[in-house]
Amino acid sequence: MNYEETIQYLYDTAPMFQQVGSVAYKEGLENTFAIDYRLQHPHKNYRTLHIAGTNGKGSTSHLIASILQHTGLKVGLYTSPHLLDFRERIKVNGQVVSEQFVIEFTENNKTFFEEIHTSFFELTTAMAFSYFAREEVDVAVIETGLGGRLDCTNIIRPDLCVITNISFDHMAQLGNTLEAIAREKAGIIKAGIPVVIGEVIPETRTVFLEKARIEQAKIVFAEQEQPIIGSVLLLSGKWKFESKDYGTIEGELGGFAQEKNAATVLCAVNELKKLGYLIPADSVKYGFEHVVEDTGLLGRWQIVGNHPKIVLDTGHNTGGMQYIVRQLQSESCENLHLVIGMVNDKDISTVMEMLPRNAIYYFTQASVARALEAGLLAGKARMAGLEGEHYPTVEKAFEAATRAAGKNDLVFVGGSTFVVADALKIIQKNKYGTN
Repeated sequence: MNYEETIQYLYDTAPMFQQVGSVAYKEGLENTFAIDYRLQHPHKNYRTLHIAGTNGKGSTSHLIASILQHTGLKVGLYTSPHLLDFRERIKVNGQVVSEQFVIEFTENNKTFFEEIHTSFFELTTAMAFSYFAREEVDVAVIETGLGGRLDCTNIIRPDLCVITNISFDHMAQLGNTLEAIAREKAGIIKAGIPVVIGEVIPETRTVFLEKARIEQAKIVFAEQEQPIIGSVLLLSGKWKFESKDYGTIEGELGGFAQEKNAATVLCAVNELKKLGYLIPADSVKYGFEHVVEDTGLLGRWQIVGNHPKIVLDTGHNTGGMQYIVRQLQSESCENLHLVIGMVNDKDISTVMEMLPRNAIYYFTQASVARALEAGLLAGKARMAGLEGEHYPTVEKAFEAATRAAGKNDLVFVGGSTFVVADALKIIQKNKYGTN
């Protein structure tokens, strides 16, 4: 098989959650342990850090990886989902896994994977762990999938755990209350291993404290530590942070949510230093300033055009959308044009209620099976007092929005990771140039 055939085989044999939803979700770690035994426990060959949370874990993982790269370490990074290419999930010092490794790993193990009916995420996690071992990384930053307790990444024994926050998402798999979701995420907390909590509310704080007590794990709350003493969002879309320990830091990632993520990362860095990691202040600053260049992170309040200003953001649940809505309302533009699509297993009605009324809407659907049909989304939006046309593809919606927008307007594309992915494909084709 060539690379394209291999990727199609993986999608066909082990459907991924991002494409088909809950039918691809497999609870339990039996397969994970079986695969790990077959591969001779590759994750034991390097140090690991474990990142969980409802929102912000992707930004947090990439920021920590970027910082560690600048200390001279060889750093593996495993995240999901991907936007443009499967290989985005598995990186070493910002470079994606080679096509040849994906082909060879799949061919060498496909009979075994078929025998045990592995899930897509089980397979890709095993691939990542094996690749990091082959590449002899010093440390790997490992992001969970949906939860934590039964997540197939949870066989690692990391140096540090980080839980960014808890919000309503994937309730069918994780529970219908914030406490229940927090218990699943807290499952990554292990005996004697410190954990940093980025953001809490009373319901989740109690859960984390109890789990840390049981495991005799040190727990650090970023909101309590307050590593950032001042911040301002620059006209460039970047952040300037005044930190307690590292002076002035310019954050490359835009978006209101990055203030919380930055505090979480700085607390994590401080804990790593206590564990013996050598992380000078210059590495922290450089990691924040060059995270996109270093890691290839996309879709976090990503500005892809000006006149009109065009912004992409992958925030897709109530926790993520609250930051996006605040930022949209703070933008100084003449008109807001929102290209919005969502998947069918999200709290769509609540998100629709959150969105600004003073915007022109272009409802659409991404090119995945889970996408809610654009007409149905428009109907739900009308019930929330939002009006707009609906379009069968992101390309048509994006084209309509950019055509209608004036040079002092803002076009926002989001509501779903997959809407952003489709938009990025359009932009990469250079079909829509802006100046």
